[in-house]
Amino acid sequence: MANEDVQKTLSELSRELQESNARLKEAQRVAHVGHWEWDLETDVVVWSDETYRIFGLSPQERPMDLATVRAMVHPEDREPLYRGVDENLVAGVRPDAEFRIVCPSGEVRTVYSLTSERWNSLPGDAKRDASGRPYKLFGTIQDITERKRAEEALRQSQFYLSEGQRLAHMGSWASNDLGIRWSDDMGLYWSEEVYKIYGLDPQSGPPTLKEYLDTIHPDDRASMARTIRVMHQQRCSSDVTKRIVRPDGEVRYVRCVGVPVFEGGVFKAFHGTTMDVTEHELLTQELRRESAYLTEAQSLTHTGSWACNLLTSEILHSSDENARLYGFDPSQGAIPFDRFYSAILREDEVVLRPKLENAIREGADYDVEFRIRRTDGAIRFLRGIGHHNPSQEIGEYVGITMDITERKQAEQEREKLRQLEADLAHINRVNMMGELAAALAHEIRQPIAASITSANACLRWLARVPPDLERARAAAARIEEDGNRAADVINRLRSFYKKGSPPEPGIVDLKDIIREMTALLRKEAVQHSIKIHSELDEDMPNVLADRVQLQQVFMNLMLNAIEAMKDTGGKLTISSQRSPEGQLVVSIGDTGVGLPAENTEQIFDAFHTTKPQGTGMGLAITRSIVEAHGGRVWATANQEKGATFHFTLAVKSEAEA
Repeated sequence: MANEDVQKTLSELSRELQESNARLKEAQRVAHVGHWEWDLETDVVVWSDETYRIFGLSPQERPMDLATVRAMVHPEDREPLYRGVDENLVAGVRPDAEFRIVCPSGEVRTVYSLTSERWNSLPGDAKRDASGRPYKLFGTIQDITERKRAEEALRQSQFYLSEGQRLAHMGSWASNDLGIRWSDDMGLYWSEEVYKIYGLDPQSGPPTLKEYLDTIHPDDRASMARTIRVMHQQRCSSDVTKRIVRPDGEVRYVRCVGVPVFEGGVFKAFHGTTMDVTEHELLTQELRRESAYLTEAQSLTHTGSWACNLLTSEILHSSDENARLYGFDPSQGAIPFDRFYSAILREDEVVLRPKLENAIREGADYDVEFRIRRTDGAIRFLRGIGHHNPSQEIGEYVGITMDITERKQAEQEREKLRQLEADLAHINRVNMMGELAAALAHEIRQPIAASITSANACLRWLARVPPDLERARAAAARIEEDGNRAADVINRLRSFYKKGSPPEPGIVDLKDIIREMTALLRKEAVQHSIKIHSELDEDMPNVLADRVQLQQVFMNLMLNAIEAMKDTGGKLTISSQRSPEGQLVVSIGDTGVGLPAENTEQIFDAFHTTKPQGTGMGLAITRSIVEAHGGRVWATANQEKGATFHFTLAVKSEAEA
């Protein structure tokens, strides 16, 4: 009976042992922890099933020898691992180790091997023989691959976070529920970047409230203290930008964002970020200044800027001045496209619309002028310039609008002045015709008298019996020639005399004009013992000008020269040369009484004259004509006696004209 009890007890113990082993195996499988035994005499290694699985092997492959185990250790860890185990065994130190293994599948895993700290007393020890030399080791091995990966991922994440904060100049912090007392700590945690932003030592830990407020710029300190108090009293978020003063005295702009964190409805702490926004703030201030300058410049020049899509009638941008040009109040918010467009006068809108449609269709820029009726009823002239970037959407333009009302009014006034100048020029030419009546009569009488003589001769040749037809034909040819000569004089006088029409620029040969004026004024010059002499360049270029107006310039200046020498006689010289700038310089000099001693430029003023019967308009009109042709006129005193009048004209080829 006793044997049966013993047998039963042994059976129960065996079952419990099996169950215990099963539980141990399951625990090892779940925890990825296996055990091992190493016979130092035979180098045979005995592993648990989980140890095999950790190494990527099947338990059926037991037993293992040390060479096989050594071969599975990662090559970079193999020599350090076994050298360390040998050194620890000799020194009597527990040979724990962390190393990598290479599974048969090629997968690399990290394991941790652990032996007991005590020797010769418990499983897991290094067993020794009678001499005290270890002959067997027992321990555990744990697969820590996932943990190592998680640790590496955490290190990488922390590195990326730290590097991101460093690059962005932004740190993170956590603050407890302050009692708002000077001695309270300002935080539970400050990241390293926050310390860098404030120029503080991370070893000192987060500052107290007083220490923190001492870092704030004096002008921002009271406001920041109120913000902190409100945050903690109301458990609310905050987003403030303030200035701080670092220990080295440098002032920086810092943006702090904080939010309360609750768990289960219970407040836990404030979490937030601190960002150094100095460069951004300084740039923003600069942009504000630039925007203010631009706004002021637009206001002074009455120029507005805009961006819109003409196809969809969507306004993307409209400056304040752009709204004011139309009489709108920019403070009332965005103004619809239709309100701008409907302000255009109907008669201008029908002309403007096809131009805009064509620009949209071709993706081209445009430059248009039109009138609008402002909200106050005033009519204004505007100029719109639109630029289309090919990379933009169809119909999308950026541009400017300018108020050109004053310019338009000035153009109208200039047109009136131009007409007045033309009328005065006509009067001046009529006066000159009166002064030259005798000379003109001579110019016309001479070919007429010659025609009469030739006509009489023709009649005599025809009256002969038989008629001398050859000589009569020659006389008739002379009559035709003299008649054409008289007609040319009359035509030149008629174009010179007629009331001014709009200038008709064309390519003009100045040599022809000089010859015409010399012929017209020859009798007047001979009457006063004056010789007219020309010193013109052989390659004297043509100019783009109104022929009649240039005739008037030459006649004015040549008559002035004759007037200056009529009591003494003398020489009138016409010359030409090229200026360094490439313009043609024409000079008309005389040997007369010369220029006034002072204020030489006054002689070109209207109504300024030294002639008893003069109108004072000749030189003023001359200057007006020359300047209208892009030149200038001036007078210089000659070295010996007399004066010379000079004027410049732009040289133009026929192709350029």
